[in-house]
Amino acid sequence: MSISTVLANVFGGMFAGYAVGLCSLRLIAIFQQQGYAGSVFFRWYYRRQNTERKKASLLALSLALLTALFCVCFSFLGEKWANLISILPFAGVCILYCTAEHRRGIKVPLRATRRATRLVGCHFALLMVLAVGLAFGFTALSMWADVRWVYLLRYVPLAVLPFFFPLVLVLANLIMQVYEVPRVRGLIRHAEEALAASPAVKVGITGSFGKTSVKHFAAAILAHKYQVVATPASYNTPLGIARTVNELGTEGDIFLAEMGARHTGDIAELCAIVRPAVGVVTGVCAQHVKTFGSLEAIRAEKGVLASYVKTCILGRSVADMDGGNALVMGRDFDAEDVQLSLEGTRFTLRLREERIPVEVPVLGRHAAEDIALAAALCSALGMTAEEIAAGIRAIKPVAHRLERKDAGGVVILDDGYNCNEEGAKNAVEVLRLSAGKKFAVTPGIVELGQLEEEVNAALGASLVGLDRVILVGETLVLSVRSGYLAAGGAEEKLTVVPSLSRAQALLAEELSAGDCVLFLNDLPDMYEK
Repeated sequence: MSISTVLANVFGGMFAGYAVGLCSLRLIAIFQQQGYAGSVFFRWYYRRQNTERKKASLLALSLALLTALFCVCFSFLGEKWANLISILPFAGVCILYCTAEHRRGIKVPLRATRRATRLVGCHFALLMVLAVGLAFGFTALSMWADVRWVYLLRYVPLAVLPFFFPLVLVLANLIMQVYEVPRVRGLIRHAEEALAASPAVKVGITGSFGKTSVKHFAAAILAHKYQVVATPASYNTPLGIARTVNELGTEGDIFLAEMGARHTGDIAELCAIVRPAVGVVTGVCAQHVKTFGSLEAIRAEKGVLASYVKTCILGRSVADMDGGNALVMGRDFDAEDVQLSLEGTRFTLRLREERIPVEVPVLGRHAAEDIALAAALCSALGMTAEEIAAGIRAIKPVAHRLERKDAGGVVILDDGYNCNEEGAKNAVEVLRLSAGKKFAVTPGIVELGQLEEEVNAALGASLVGLDRVILVGETLVLSVRSGYLAAGGAEEKLTVVPSLSRAQALLAEELSAGDCVLFLNDLPDMYEK
């Protein structure tokens, strides 16, 4: 094998691997959405009717046909020049593919974290190594066979690279674990030590629903009197808490830690890191039954926080967790006389014997209950009723949680981050307050395990009577559709579309000033396929 052939294989393979790698960035973003879990990614990628797998097959076929065509068309220049020119389709086809992907967009783009950057680099390196290996392998095969057309088409097999996307991506992630696992453990250990040394009162907030909103409202009220550090957005994992400590520090009077859980043992792990003295359990529903196995297992896991802390604030549905150290909604505090509108929510906040009239620019019955939970927490942390009332006036809507937006006379209810049955029920209740036509767009509710069909059928039934129902997806919405029709919903008002972009196109045609549209649970891309 000549030096020129060796160089052609190395540089041609690297170029092909890099070009094809650019076409896999969407998959990497979805892999990130799935928490870098290889088994979850494999189950998603290889399930029936996954369009990403179909697109990879189409990409491979296009590359194979065009590479072969270029080889044949330029064979008059000699095999080496024809081989070199045949790499060009990898540039052209991949540019077209990436352009189409960009226009299509992705709802949760790849976050350029350091971990993601390292994973992308390793993934691309493996693709290039694989491409170079294939180039040398088929070059050797063509030389052994000593057949001109085999040598001429020796770069065509590089077109199989898209089929290796999931395997290479998961392998790259496994390789990076050698670095990532010790690094993450170090970050968590540092956060644990910093929190243990901090004089701040630590608060843990968990529940199947409402924990981000309760944290948001509590932080706003507490800020009236205390210096508060709270985990941002939905940072509710050990790494999320570690990032909060490393980025925001612990220099404050109160540290609010949202605590998420998907598996038994998650809350105990988070309690060991934060060591909360006070806790909030908002409530329990079927969310994450798929990973827990049963509603009882979810309730037991959330109860770990209630038994760990000295004082716990409990939502109405978890009053039985009271071990004598709790303030319970309905007994010790409550949101009473709730009045809903599309402009905001009014209610009377009861804190033991105190009653505080409240008017806030947040929507939904659950918003009133979340504020009541936050207020009870603030009371337990030493705030007076007057201070709590002043803090409540600073409350603003939480992004993507039944957040009202107005566009062209149309009221948009953005409940994109809602993914539980309780929140869905409250969101539909608010939608029905509209005087204009009422539209609902939803892909259903996920991670419900054996309860998925039952809960989504109930969601479908709750949509009966709306002017328009648009279901997003191909398989996950079947139970929503069945529940809607079984409850007497009009089939002509129901449409199933494959993607959110198609739903938005329909809305652009049908919405007019005065109408109201609810986006209920805008699922990440991994659920839409």
